[in-house]
Amino acid sequence: MILKTFHDFGLSPDVLKAVEGMGFDQPTPIQEKTIPLALDGQDVLGQAQTGTGKTAAFGIPLVEKVSLDSDGIQGLVITPTRELAMQVAAALHRLGKVKRVRTLAVYGGQEIDKQIRSLKKRPHIVVGTPGRLQDHLRRRTIRLNDLRMVAIDEADEMLQMGFIEEIEAILAQAPDIRQTLLFSATMPPAIKTLAEKFMTQPVHVKVKAKEETIPSIEQYYIELHPKQKFDALCRLIETQAPELAMIFARTKKRVDEVAEGLNKRGYHAEGLHGDLSQARRTAVMQRFKQGMISILVATDVAARGLDISGVTHVYNFDIPQEAENYVHRIGRTGRAGKSGVATTFVTRREMDHLRMIEQVIRRKMTRAEIPTIKDALREQQRIAVEQLAKVVDGQTDSDYATWANHLLDKHDPVTVVAAALKLLTKEPNTTPVQISEDGGGFFPNKKGIRGKGGSRGGDWSKDKPRRHDRSAGKGKTFVANKKKGKNHRVDV
Repeated sequence: MILKTFHDFGLSPDVLKAVEGMGFDQPTPIQEKTIPLALDGQDVLGQAQTGTGKTAAFGIPLVEKVSLDSDGIQGLVITPTRELAMQVAAALHRLGKVKRVRTLAVYGGQEIDKQIRSLKKRPHIVVGTPGRLQDHLRRRTIRLNDLRMVAIDEADEMLQMGFIEEIEAILAQAPDIRQTLLFSATMPPAIKTLAEKFMTQPVHVKVKAKEETIPSIEQYYIELHPKQKFDALCRLIETQAPELAMIFARTKKRVDEVAEGLNKRGYHAEGLHGDLSQARRTAVMQRFKQGMISILVATDVAARGLDISGVTHVYNFDIPQEAENYVHRIGRTGRAGKSGVATTFVTRREMDHLRMIEQVIRRKMTRAEIPTIKDALREQQRIAVEQLAKVVDGQTDSDYATWANHLLDKHDPVTVVAAALKLLTKEPNTTPVQISEDGGGFFPNKKGIRGKGGSRGGDWSKDKPRRHDRSAGKGKTFVANKKKGKNHRVDV
């Protein structure tokens, strides 16, 4: 089917000019289905993954409907993380630049006084995280009297983080007559209940994630014992030599341990999770994007919504709890038509969960083995040969010619080159690194939920919330209380 162009949506010249200025040509499936409904004033329940163009799907109608005659807040976007709030606000700023629509992001980690001063400039659209939005509503520095449209992004992620009650409190303060757009990768019962309570006859729009088949990504899994994970990771990095790599771990503590361990082994790595200050998180991302660090270790929530290009390898140090998170993780590589490699570590207990993920992505992963030290050394030798060849190809001076002739007078050329390669070859670093046992992780299966890492698994059929990350210090994670329909905050 030939997709429509943005001209077919009947957008105003200012918005159309901004859209074209952003390089948008044809709408994505979620945009094609959502934009006409939103422009027509209907509530939309959109089911789509990250990377399908959701921001423009709700952003274009949001900017289009803003009236410059009113100085009140007319549009509100609720996002789960600070990074996503900033990313969405930046996109809305570009969409509204020609029309002169003012957009402001508010989130925790930034001085609230600074945000209050910015709010006095009367933005038309506010993008924020649930906690900070509630704070402003309590202070009455944000008023929703003129609100026309609300967009809720990554709703299932906010459910997992325990923000549903905050979202309900925010929507309860919004005018009854308004338009609501809700987007979620999955549609668990709690999200459907939220939609029924706060939306008016929403149209359900569902598109398949463009990464669902992920043809450009080579996908592997390695079955191993938890204690083998870190050494296996280092061997893979040594043999695959990624340009930019992302490693996903389940908890904040694991992120810190893996990042610290990699640095001990001589790699340039940094961690990203919710305990870091906003300034630190921004600095880490900037260094990663600029290539100053080649490895980023992150939790799912911290990495949600990040716009990262150039990632060649993804390593799932801990298998994700949800299949959708797997798609989201490995979708960080193989972008823009480029190839990528994704490797998932799996323990024996997690094999059933791996098969469930394969069913969702409709593709079998290739079994791989942990590279040996000999494999790692061979790869380092190959890299040394490439480095030496580059120096030879780029040699324009004769500074070393005298020394080379001196060596060749005493030794044969093969011996000299072999010695040079030996100096360039980095032998595998085996510095001892201690990674704590993962204290939990609940995986859905046909019979409910099964825990790993111990004999006490979880069970969704029981009402009592169960802590499943006893090793993570203050970064504790809780599962949902199914009976009461409540969720507790999770590790970010």
